[in-house]
Amino acid sequence: MAELSSKASRRDLLISGAAVAVGALSRSVSPLPPVQPLPRPALLPRPDLSPAPLSIRPPAAAPAQPAAARFSVDPRLLQKALAALDRHADVIKAHDRIAIVDFTAPSSEARLHFLDVVSGKACRLLVAHGSGSDPAHTGFLKSFSNAFGSNASSEGAFLTEDYYVGKHGRSQRLVGLDPTNNNALDRAVVIHGAWYANDDMIRAHGKLGRSQGCFAVGENKLGDVFGFLGKGRLVYAARA
Repeated sequence: MAELSSKASRRDLLISGAAVAVGALSRSVSPLPPVQPLPRPALLPRPDLSPAPLSIRPPAAAPAQPAAARFSVDPRLLQKALAALDRHADVIKAHDRIAIVDFTAPSSEARLHFLDVVSGKACRLLVAHGSGSDPAHTGFLKSFSNAFGSNASSEGAFLTEDYYVGKHGRSQRLVGLDPTNNNALDRAVVIHGAWYANDDMIRAHGKLGRSQGCFAVGENKLGDVFGFLGKGRLVYAARA
């Protein structure tokens, strides 16, 4: 009983103490100033929601590819030609353009490849082979020869030389740089135009006529050949 009375007394003291503290706090706090109305906010300009013009960049240029990847020449033959260009660098001064004759292909195909090593541009033309290289006139070169009187095409690296007018009209001399074609100049193996190397021979006969070992091209293509090659460049003839 005494314990309950003691607990009640402590509770009364806590309550009365709290009341005194609240009264003291209310007397010490000054009244709040009247609430002032907030100023009216300034209106912000409405945002422009119209779509901004698109800035379209032109597509990036494709990365330049290695020259070998652009040429339609058999890669093995191209490597042989480039090796010949390096091997005869002391004689062949101009390395920017070369011509490759792929005698693996028949004469009905454009197998004279003109390659611009610097820009990567390439084109092809028809070219005849020698009658001694295809005695049965099949349209396919069967063999090479460097012998006098063979009327055959020769294999190897040639250096383009000066121009002259001969029995085939405008022509360009060639100097053979390898043991397989070093008689070319004395054999008069040259570049010239010929009727039997014109495009219409393919439509009429399915193949070109044959030369006496020269690189005969179409009569209306000769100017293009001379303009591309000029003097002092490589013509490489072989089979892949």
